[in-house]
Amino acid sequence: MPRMAQTTANGIQIEYETFGNPAGSPMLLINGLGSQLLSWDAEFCELLAERGFFAIRFDNRDVGLSTRFDDRPIADVPAVLKALRAGERVDVPYTLSDMAADAAGVLEALEVAAAHIVGVSMGGMIAQTFAIEHQARALSLTSIMSTTGNPAIQLSTPEANAALMTPSPTEREAYIEHTVANSRVIGSKGELFDEARVRARAAAAYDRAFYPEGVGRQLVAINASGSRKERLASVLVPTLVLHGDIDPLVRLEGGIDTADAIPGAELVIIEGMGHDLPRPLWPRIIDAIASNAAKAGAPAK
Repeated sequence: MPRMAQTTANGIQIEYETFGNPAGSPMLLINGLGSQLLSWDAEFCELLAERGFFAIRFDNRDVGLSTRFDDRPIADVPAVLKALRAGERVDVPYTLSDMAADAAGVLEALEVAAAHIVGVSMGGMIAQTFAIEHQARALSLTSIMSTTGNPAIQLSTPEANAALMTPSPTEREAYIEHTVANSRVIGSKGELFDEARVRARAAAAYDRAFYPEGVGRQLVAINASGSRKERLASVLVPTLVLHGDIDPLVRLEGGIDTADAIPGAELVIIEGMGHDLPRPLWPRIIDAIASNAAKAGAPAK
């Protein structure tokens, strides 16, 4: 069973849960844009714990049960994003560096000196930033369906970008249907798409802490943080880059660019995977994560 708690980290409140033996090899799981710690399925975390890892999942700032930045509204997200992409100076609430410092603060609160850092989508961007800026705390790095922030990479298809930028309905059932519809656009296809699981997770997220306001500020943080490509050359820990070959939200080019930027990084392309982590693919994904961690001394299980 997960152990739930809240701690002060980097000057804010962070909600987190842990799985497995605290004496195990620590693994910090960082979730994506607007998603709560629930996006790391509890069963997925338990499987990591069975491999000997002490798995830690948490709510990023401005989402879930962690500190919300209501005093820093972003009134017109498209206008702010346009200004940032044009190189204009914009006062933003926070950046990915702040979010990486939050993650480091979670480890500090748990008295974990260093951990295997695993991030998905925006979480991959935060994980990359963590590995650059908190090198002593990173044992290994796994970046999943993410990118370097390189502006030369055309990331999303028009359909996926439209899904990302469409505001969420506020009514519960409408929100769930909206999430399912978006998942059909950006997620894996055919038998890998599990509508019942998507629907259940959306309902759980809505009931736990529905807070769409933070999504805009997180999106601005991504764009305000610029490219990490050159700085990623300083990452020397074992690195795995996982990416689906049909991901329309962060296209495969983003993963390839990430692997090219990090010395010695291993690129694993998963056929048929979109912008999600389908349950049938968990064994392969967990095997790859564990194999990468083993290069830094993870338990051999």
